[in-house]
This record gives sequence, C-alpha cells and structure tokens, in this order.
Amino acid sequence: MQIWHPFTQHGLNEPIIEIETSYDEFLITKSGEKIIDGISSWWVNTLGHKNPEITKAIQKEAETLHQIIFAGFTHKPALNVAEHLSEFLPENFTRVFFSDSGSTSVEVALKMAVGYHYNKGQNRSKIVAMEHSYHGDTFGGMASGARSVFNEPYTKMLFEVERIPYPAPGKEEETIKYYKNLLQKEGDKIGAIILEPLVLGSGGMFFYPPFVIEELYKLSKEYGVIFCLDEVMTGFGRTGTMFAFNQTNIIPDIICLSKGLTGGSIPLAATVCGEEIYNAYLSKDKAKMFFHSSSYTANPVVCAAACANLKIWKNEDVLADVRRINNFYQTQIERFKALGCKNVRILGDIFAYEVSHTGNDYVSNAGVKLYEFYRKNGVLLRPLGNTVYVMPPYCIKEESLNKIFDVMEKGIKEVL
Repeated sequence: MQIWHPFTQHGLNEPIIEIETSYDEFLITKSGEKIIDGISSWWVNTLGHKNPEITKAIQKEAETLHQIIFAGFTHKPALNVAEHLSEFLPENFTRVFFSDSGSTSVEVALKMAVGYHYNKGQNRSKIVAMEHSYHGDTFGGMASGARSVFNEPYTKMLFEVERIPYPAPGKEEETIKYYKNLLQKEGDKIGAIILEPLVLGSGGMFFYPPFVIEELYKLSKEYGVIFCLDEVMTGFGRTGTMFAFNQTNIIPDIICLSKGLTGGSIPLAATVCGEEIYNAYLSKDKAKMFFHSSSYTANPVVCAAACANLKIWKNEDVLADVRRINNFYQTQIERFKALGCKNVRILGDIFAYEVSHTGNDYVSNAGVKLYEFYRKNGVLLRPLGNTVYVMPPYCIKEESLNKIFDVMEKGIKEVL
C-alpha cells in the first residue's frame, strides 16, 4: 500500500522527501541533507522541532496514561491545560472544549454558536465570514472559508455563508459598512461571524489592522451575533502577541486554538468560550447537551505536550525571539522591494510578498517552480500561488534566516 499525501498532485511525480529526524529549525532527510523549515511545518512548530521539554513531557505521560474516554471521565493533563490556558486568557473565557485539529476547532465553534441560539429558541443559523478566508478542510471549515479550487467539487454540499469583503488597505471602512448593512437586513438570522484575526493565512497572507476587528465586534454585539476568532494560525505569537486579539481592545465570544498549542509536537485543538454560551447548553434536559466529540478528545499524552508548551510560555520570554525575527525582517524590506516584489509586508513572525508573475491562485506555476527551487537549495517554503511567505520556528538562528532570504533572492533572479 502506498501513501496518498495531502496537497500533493501525484500525477506530476513530485518527489516525496523522507525525513529521518529533526531539531530546532532543521529537517534532516534520510540521505543526510539538512533542510531549513521556513514555514514551521505548516505553521505548527513554534518552539522548534523536538523541543526537549515537550519531548520529556510526552515520554513521561506515555508511561502513565494513553487514551481514555473523555465523556464522564477526566485526567490531570487535561485539567492542567485548562488551568495553564486560563493564565494567558481574559477571565471571560471560562470553558474549554478539546478536539483534534484546527479544522475541528472551527467546527466546534460554529456548532457552539448556532446551538446557542437554537437552545434559546432563536432561528439564527446564518454564518458570516470574510472574503479570502480559510478555516479548514472539514465541511464546516470549507463552507465558512472562501470558495476556491480547494473545495470546488463540494460546492453544492456546503451551507451558504454571508461574506464581507477583505478590508484591503484604504478600504477598511467599506468592509465595516458592508457588515453593518448586512446586519440591518438580516441581523436577526445571523448566528455568528468567524474571522481570521489580523491576517488571512492560506488566502494569501493578507494583513488588516486591529481596528477593523474592533468595529466588527461592536456591530456584532449590537445585533447579538456570536463573535468567533479563528486563532489556529495566529495564536501563540505568530502576529507578535500571544494571541492576535491581544492587539485589539475586544474579547471575542469564542476562540479557536490549535497548531502552536502543543508547540507543534503532536495535534491538539481547543475551542474556548465563556459562561453565557456554556449555560445555553446547561439543562436537566439531555437533548440540550452539546453533541460533539471525537474518539481521541483530550488525549492525555497530547495534553501533557500542551502543558509543557504553556509552561515554556509562562517561564520564558518566547516573544523576544519573535521580535528578533521581526527585526531581521525589517532589514530585508527594501532588498525585496528592489527585486521587484510587490506588497512586501511583515507582521510578527510573518514575512510575505508577491512575485511579479501572472496568476495569483494557489496552483500558479510561479509557486510550483519556486517551491522546487527552494527545496533543491535546502529551504522549505511553500508559496501560495505567487505569494511567497516565511514563517519559521521562533528558535531559528540568523544564519538560517540569511540563507532563506538569499535563496528567495536567487529564486526571483533564476526561476522567474
């Protein structure tokens, strides 16, 4: 039996590289080649590969507990995650629901929001999302994400979602006005709005300012709409703060967390909310419970990894490394503008730009050619069409950053 790899067109016979081990920002192939992981292995690896403290926690817990049913039972690692998470979140967040991945954390959030209104006797099942957004590859995630080549075959199976325009630079007020008009027309039917805060990741690393979130939040509160933030990618330092919403003056109703929750070691997700949403399900009537679970909910070994990660965040100034990386990026902006790159931009640990090439979709030839060039030169970057971005583990050394940016420059000159 052979493996069917994700986001891979096997018909193109693209090479599949076998990785034997890893450490810090490096992936080591079976042949001994060292590859710099410039995208944190799809944005999950915040602290570096094989972080020793997280590794020890995994090993220790594996000797105590493996998976146990989480309906009607609990365990210390899960309790610890809830306790440690509360140290980083406003006191309004009182309830955490565990799942397995970013996609499922979004599914949970959408079901929580719609079920909240249903249990209160309200028919408010419409969801609002932002143009170019991405919220995962399960059906709820696909439905709330942008329609694209990612989900085209399933379009007829996806529920309808109201979309507000992306607040492009200079057009932020148009987005706010559009949402306000939408609420005036259909506010009593809208159950929730879900947003990627500050940056639309897979849609093309599009940034937008915090005040847009604040204004959309105010409108949502005015009309009783549940305000959800998908912090799966932006959480745990990616935008320069622990969570992206920390750069605003609002506290969302629901946040979705995954990726960096375990430092990128093993998969865990959490959907966090407050008492108001939880209480909508609290009843003597079993039919009003929140009907969602997975077999591996709150796996003890995974929770131990998350606890170790959160302890590191508590005891060390992790964001100092994000600032160090961001300072390096600042020195590269003019260099890449001079190379003809468009919209060179940085936010926290993210550096992004568009190459001068036709086509701006995910399957653009520019991205395919650049990916191959980067890989052959010892760097892992996966362009989003003609959008090139860097998002490394925070432990990355300046030597590795220099190599990434030198290879990107060579790619522009030699490939395009």
